[in-house]
Amino acid sequence: MTEIQKRLFALQDAGYREGSIKLNPSVDPDSIIGIRIPALRALAKELRGTAQAADFIADLPHIYFEEYSLHSFLLANIKDFDKAIKETERLLPHLNSWALTDSMRLKAFDKDPRRLLPYIDKWIHDSHPYTVRYAILCLMNLFLDERFDAGYLDKVAAVRSDEYYVNMMVAWYFATALAKQYDAALPYIKSRKLDKWTHNKAIQKAVESYRVTEDQKAYLKTLRRKA
Repeated sequence: MTEIQKRLFALQDAGYREGSIKLNPSVDPDSIIGIRIPALRALAKELRGTAQAADFIADLPHIYFEEYSLHSFLLANIKDFDKAIKETERLLPHLNSWALTDSMRLKAFDKDPRRLLPYIDKWIHDSHPYTVRYAILCLMNLFLDERFDAGYLDKVAAVRSDEYYVNMMVAWYFATALAKQYDAALPYIKSRKLDKWTHNKAIQKAVESYRVTEDQKAYLKTLRRKA
């Protein structure tokens, strides 16, 4: 067992582990240690910039789910865009859970999002479902406000997958688009650009959002698909 693995097991919370296993059905339960996110972030903060952290990041694949979480947290503060891309593309193929992709947020990408677009275009067509999920997540987090372009809706609407966590991400994206860019997103729902399950899930999530008006919610409910 490596020193970092020993540190991780010292943070184990048996009760939290049971919940984490249930929340991550795509992950081998034996690979889940059970560590609360604040504890993982604190460890990442302690290790960041050390030779031990550099060796850990260089050594893929990992064994444990929380090693991947720690890895992404260690990447979070990278300031150089090219280095951030290189490390992200090394890590993405190994991620096997929505929780891992959804907690990965790099400051280098937040600082210069438009440089990320060619990589998003590549990732969204990847064969690995969690790489696709991460691509859509980046479009949702970084390109639904002042950087919005209706063309991004086309990219997400074109995604077709048999993977639950990809389709859920598409639904989440369109629900958020309905909250932030209602006039642009609504035609995709009206014209049924999404598959039936994703279409209805997007409406469900939009209706649950406090950012969508009551009138908009009432209209969206009329657009639910029964066939």
